[in-house]
Amino acid sequence: MLGYHVPDPDEAMLVSGGKGRDGAPFKVITGHGAWVMPFFRKVRYLSLAMYEAEIQERCVSKQAIQLDVRAVIAFKVANDTGSIVNAAQRFLSEQEREMSVLTGRIFSGHLRSIIGSMTVEEIIRERQKLADEVLVASKVEMSNIGLWVDSLQIQSIDDGNLGYIAALAAPHNAAVQRDAQIAQAAAAQAAAEAEQASRRKQAEYQRQTSVLQAEYQRDIDRAKAEAAQAGPLAEAIALQEVLTAQAERARKEANLREQQLQTEVVKPAQAEAERVRVLAQAEADRTRIQAEAAASNNRIALDQLLIEQLPEIVKQAATGLSNANLTVLNGPDGVGELINGMVGQGLTVFNSLQKALSSSGESPDNKHHDG
Repeated sequence: MLGYHVPDPDEAMLVSGGKGRDGAPFKVITGHGAWVMPFFRKVRYLSLAMYEAEIQERCVSKQAIQLDVRAVIAFKVANDTGSIVNAAQRFLSEQEREMSVLTGRIFSGHLRSIIGSMTVEEIIRERQKLADEVLVASKVEMSNIGLWVDSLQIQSIDDGNLGYIAALAAPHNAAVQRDAQIAQAAAAQAAAEAEQASRRKQAEYQRQTSVLQAEYQRDIDRAKAEAAQAGPLAEAIALQEVLTAQAERARKEANLREQQLQTEVVKPAQAEAERVRVLAQAEADRTRIQAEAAASNNRIALDQLLIEQLPEIVKQAATGLSNANLTVLNGPDGVGELINGMVGQGLTVFNSLQKALSSSGESPDNKHHDG
């Protein structure tokens, strides 16, 4: 859009042609857009991205030993407005090249100065200390030009062909080689001992396996012998059990047959005998009642009728008894008691009727005699 400008996230927009804040020669805008008056204002951009500068410098240690040192610096324009103004005034035309060259020169000078105050041994053992001291020494100068250093890495330190560093490493290398040889010998010895232990374990395993197999075979043979001896005895025991079971079955069948005979033959015969006896008793009672009725002068016809009906009543009771599915607990005695009870009940009814009819018949006679 005409007149409206927006910087990238890693850029600072510089608007010249007017005064900025805090007396800055131009206006600095980051993170948002702004309206810029055409023709009267000019817009430029300064990158806030990360840059690298590589330095390779020949330095002299405290022992006057020349060392070739290689390092890499990671830096960028600081984010505050003052740093952006300082960097823009120095690097805006050719930002990347000019910043890298100037940063390399600053660090090279401080690197030579600090290495000159250290021995080779200190430089090799305390490489991070060297980098930290160079950073601290360069901080003020880098801040004055608006730059911020993120890191400094010492990549290599070399004495050329002097062999000083190699000589320093020789005792360590010898110790390392000695330790390696000792470790190798110890490893070989341990391997030999492990091999011997493995062979001993294998021999012991084979011995124990042979013992176990012999014991297993012995147990099998003993079990076979016991099984061969136990065969006839087991067969005799099984046969005895079969005979016992058959005898028990025969006993149970005999008991069942006895119960069936009791139900189908004995009890029906007893019931029939009792029925005959009851009928005979009823016939005798009828004869006796007829005789008594014939001797009486009153109610002869009525008595004769009751007497004639009584055997029929008892006969019907006896017939019903023979056809009934009754369970008599005390055998023939129980059946006799049942029939006698029925006959007694019939006689009781007969006597009651006779008395009732006699009393009803005496009233007219009495009245006749009174007249």
